[in-house]
Amino acid sequence: MAFLSKINFKKNKEEVLRKIKEKHVIFRLFQLLLSLLISSFLFNLFLFQFDIVTGGVNGIAVIVNKIYPLDPSIIIFITSFFLLVASFFYLGMEASIGAIFATFVYPILVKITSFFTANIVLEPNDLLLVSIYIGIIGGIANGLMYKSGYSNGGLPIISQILYKKLRIATSKSSFFINGFIVLIGGFLISWTNALYAFTILYINSFMIERMVIGVSKKKAFYIITEEEKKIEEYILTKLNHGVTVIPIEKCFLKRPGKMLLTVVPTKDFSRLKKEIKKIDKNSFFLVCDAYQSKGGK
Repeated sequence: MAFLSKINFKKNKEEVLRKIKEKHVIFRLFQLLLSLLISSFLFNLFLFQFDIVTGGVNGIAVIVNKIYPLDPSIIIFITSFFLLVASFFYLGMEASIGAIFATFVYPILVKITSFFTANIVLEPNDLLLVSIYIGIIGGIANGLMYKSGYSNGGLPIISQILYKKLRIATSKSSFFINGFIVLIGGFLISWTNALYAFTILYINSFMIERMVIGVSKKKAFYIITEEEKKIEEYILTKLNHGVTVIPIEKCFLKRPGKMLLTVVPTKDFSRLKKEIKKIDKNSFFLVCDAYQSKGGK
């Protein structure tokens, strides 16, 4: 009976874990779907209406539409589909599965949302303000996509292939590919819009980082000093924050030592930095943004 109970417990545990995993996958797919929906509205309401080329398949759709008046959703689908095929050939099935959903769903959403945005005409009186909105909203959409853990396909596939085959960093290749598309847009459409596009890309990258890792409200101090007791007492009694003492080895001096680790609110950053230099002007300390800290005082 005990043996059967263990088997039943194991089966129930596996079933529970399977359901949890399924819910997690559904939530991630919902995040990706929401990201694609926001991006489709953004494309039709701003990028396509104002002929702003910001790179990616959206930028290609705007450029091609200017040369040959083809439906943007069709251009996006054809481009994404060929890139997906290339992904299967060069990256393999496992790396390409995540892009399948976006490849087929995003063009459909672009087509559907175009009906809602067709009667919304915005005045291009202040393209700088428009660019700021595009950068913020686009950053939120891309941040949701990155947090989902899935890929939205498109031109990032080229960067992934270049990294796999030639070991070119994806960040560099992505910058040059999107930059090249923006420059083509500037040559064929408007150099002013190209300048706004680079502004959008900067704001977009900033917002993605904030979405993925959050906003730092604390600072982590790593302190190596000969006056660790005095600095430790100041942090504990004056700032009312905890301190962790970590044994280290000073490789240059070939002797053991101690390092203090503490996490303080940003408002206490300057106070602690000044006090460390005041107590020990020869101290060494490293300060990093702390995005998450749990437990302790």
